[in-house]
Amino acid sequence: MNAQVSEARPRDREATRERILQAARTLFGEQGYERVTVRMIARAAEANIALVGRYFGSKAGLFGAVLEGEPTFTALFEGPREGLPRRLAEYAAARMEHPPDSPVLRTLERSAGHPEVQAVARERLIAAVLHPLVSHLEGPDAVARARMATAVFLGIASTRRRLGPVVPTAADVDRLTAVFEACLAEQVRPGETFTP
Repeated sequence: MNAQVSEARPRDREATRERILQAARTLFGEQGYERVTVRMIARAAEANIALVGRYFGSKAGLFGAVLEGEPTFTALFEGPREGLPRRLAEYAAARMEHPPDSPVLRTLERSAGHPEVQAVARERLIAAVLHPLVSHLEGPDAVARARMATAVFLGIASTRRRLGPVVPTAADVDRLTAVFEACLAEQVRPGETFTP
């Protein structure tokens, strides 16, 4: 029996699936979403190309599975709730200068407008950013408040990609802290103005 066909046996299924994931993670991180083909991934994983479709459905489905294993910023939620805007600001300020550490997350940033990646990027944003923020907020309109804070993250990444990196200053962190405080505030009083 062909070795590639035998990989579909239940005892090898998880090992094959993991090899495919690892090969995809490496290739997406090195070459980006657009340049990588399913055939390249299967070859690097030493797996039958049909198994990629069986386990992940499509190249976009495989990319989504790779993203599930990527780091999130859940560590920002450790510590006192009142310090969250500052921790978010420090993380966001670092994104002004540098893209995410993960090559796969950098690929996601670059390819977020790609039609095949849009749904995957949306799900990643919801699972890795929006839902964690919502779960750490109290009071009304938690989803709307979390969406506002998420928009700040997206804007910073977009600005860095389009205008180039900027070394953040302490004043930038202070301004971002004020922005996140405003985004996450339970309510804004009528007539209150926002001044960073």
